[in-house]
Amino acid sequence: MKVVAINGSAKQKGNTYHALNIVCEELEKEGIATNIIHVGNMKLKDCIACNRCKDGYCVHNDDILINMIDEIYEADGLLLGSPVYYCGISGTLKNFLDRLFYADDGRMRHKVAAAISIPRRSGGIPAFDQLNHYFLISEMLITPSNYWNVIHGGSPGEVLKDSEGVSVLKNLARNMSWMIKMKESTKNTIPAPDAYPRSWTNFIRQDL
Repeated sequence: MKVVAINGSAKQKGNTYHALNIVCEELEKEGIATNIIHVGNMKLKDCIACNRCKDGYCVHNDDILINMIDEIYEADGLLLGSPVYYCGISGTLKNFLDRLFYADDGRMRHKVAAAISIPRRSGGIPAFDQLNHYFLISEMLITPSNYWNVIHGGSPGEVLKDSEGVSVLKNLARNMSWMIKMKESTKNTIPAPDAYPRSWTNFIRQDL
């Protein structure tokens, strides 16, 4: 069992890394393997809605990015972390997630997911909500904690002084571990439901 964590900050060892690491350390204690992948410093083109990803991967992907994406698709859980810029997630992370999720072709369905936003002061809830949108439209299982997964810090490492935020993330890790283990232990006795066929409609009707 494995969780892949995505660091969406430009800083490799900034507060986003430390927040993700709090969760990963707890997951490791519970027997869940983890890997933190740093994408926030990459130069990633944005999605151009070309639909070439229906062949399996985004048209922009190089070999390194394909390997990252394969690791995510094969994992049992996904953990996202982003700094907060203007009440939203980082631009590079958005480019990565738009392309990752648009190309997933159902491969994210029913994976266990969690998100963390890391503001200095404000804007954490809108960014947290933005990350959860990717999970919900992909039918992922969102992990709860006993508060919203927002932890505060300015200079690198300062999030470790946010004692309530740390406790929220440690509780998140325990719930995430439990959900992954429960899903694994019931996979042969409670099979996943087939997806109900989706109807596609546009707001502009062409037959008028």
